[in-house]
Amino acid sequence: MNKAYWERRYIEGSDFWNAKGITTPIKEYLNQLTDKHIRILIPGLGHGYELMYLKEQGFTNVVGLDLTDLAARETLEKFPLFPIDEVVLGDFFQHEGQYDLILEHTFFCSLPIALRPKYVAKMKELLAVNGRLVGVLFDCEFDSVDPPFGGSLSEYKKLFCVSDLNIEILEPCYNSIKPRKDREVFIKIVKQQHD
Repeated sequence: MNKAYWERRYIEGSDFWNAKGITTPIKEYLNQLTDKHIRILIPGLGHGYELMYLKEQGFTNVVGLDLTDLAARETLEKFPLFPIDEVVLGDFFQHEGQYDLILEHTFFCSLPIALRPKYVAKMKELLAVNGRLVGVLFDCEFDSVDPPFGGSLSEYKKLFCVSDLNIEILEPCYNSIKPRKDREVFIKIVKQQHD
């Protein structure tokens, strides 16, 4: 699942998880934030609706990360003010930096299930102390050999139960968009100070 794989999926239009805009759980969380200068990472940026929304709301320190900018450039064609200069091309597992907030929206489900422990370890590395991993995960299984890959709330509890990470919220999402109703969990995981 490299750059060529994802570009092919975008070109074929087989990115059926594309919500065509920022989803309600993410939007409502972001609307509560008052500090517009926090360092934010959006891994697996895709079409970049979260990035566009953050920039529209005046956030000044946002990075969208993806293997390809093909989907983001599609968004730019429709929305000329899309902040394409905030898009960084690269592999999440090689990315370096420290962030106060990392937004999770369909990146986790795009990774092979075997990489999930590595995802958690990398999130722990990228989060600053008191940094938060916030977003939604699928709470269902998909009958496919290709992404998205599902999971369950109980599985996620075990996965994120690691040192220095505190699960503040991991519960069924009450404000999912209609196609995902009763199929998502909302997460807020905070990196704690290492003793």
